[in-house]
Amino acid sequence: MKKVKVAVIGNGTIANSQHGPAYLKNPLSEIKYCVDIIPERAQAFREKFNGEYAITDYHEAIADPEVDIVSVCVPNYLHAPITIDSLKAGKHVLCEKPAALNYAEASAMKKAADDNHRILNIGVVNRFNTAVNKVKETIDAGELGKLYHIYCSFRAYRSIPGLGGPFTTRDMAGGGVLIDWGVHYLDLILYCIGNPAIRTVSAATYGEMAKDMKDYAYTSMWAGPPDYSGTCDVEDFVTGMIRTGGPTITLNGAWAQNINDKATFIEFLGDKAGIKLQYGGNYTMWSSENGVLYETKPSFPMADMFYDEIDAFIKCSQEGKKIRSNIDHVIASSLLMDKIYESAAKEKEVEIG
Repeated sequence: MKKVKVAVIGNGTIANSQHGPAYLKNPLSEIKYCVDIIPERAQAFREKFNGEYAITDYHEAIADPEVDIVSVCVPNYLHAPITIDSLKAGKHVLCEKPAALNYAEASAMKKAADDNHRILNIGVVNRFNTAVNKVKETIDAGELGKLYHIYCSFRAYRSIPGLGGPFTTRDMAGGGVLIDWGVHYLDLILYCIGNPAIRTVSAATYGEMAKDMKDYAYTSMWAGPPDYSGTCDVEDFVTGMIRTGGPTITLNGAWAQNINDKATFIEFLGDKAGIKLQYGGNYTMWSSENGVLYETKPSFPMADMFYDEIDAFIKCSQEGKKIRSNIDHVIASSLLMDKIYESAAKEKEVEIG
């Protein structure tokens, strides 16, 4: 395979912590453009990851015929316009999660990829997590028997990210804890159980913990410090129940709660066995045979899922293959989140389809 030229658009936290290191390490990639509206941030990214140019206008990067692929690492409200522009310019795109603010935007992104015969992957990095894929293999092999229910929890103690900034401003983020954290859990679940049809959704959301931003005490703040002149109009807690053509799914998620107990896990309940997967970690499986109960805690080396995600993107862009992180396989979670927000707003169960 040839070495590809890359443009990284948005040189903030996720670009510095994951995209930059992965492209720098990969022998098949070379960063040509480091793009950020803050010139100093683009320059720092260029120096850190051996980029060729630091610029502020992404249009310059996607107009360059040498650029093969683009990483979109900007706030959510910019995902759709920058991704669509890049696809129309003939570039393959890896866009960070969530795909977009809503299902309509995600659908427009998919259409742009299809119309221009380009690859569009979304940063659903858990699809490259070793433990997640072993759970999927176990489910696919029928070892859990009839999979009838899944419960997921993504709850933390007073950890609202970037209070007053893009994370907590609905027009920029599309939502709060659901679209920020929940997207990973819902996508992971749908991936593991084979994307069954979603039938109904019943949900509620709450934005209680930072109604008075200055009064909000916190233990940690990703993308902080707080901007008290900004906005906090998104949910910090979500709960819901989803009926599918397969198992039911229930969820509880909180950026911030008044219980100091981080609970980030997914439980898969089958009639033959059950699995509890610790998010970002390993899993335990419980089963029985001939009247004997078994508890299994597998041990295996964990791959670098971010590196593998970007390596797979580089390769599939050259091969023209739609892999597991392609928009075609991921867009269901955008529709599901839309319906969760719709149910919460209407205060009643909603149907899909």
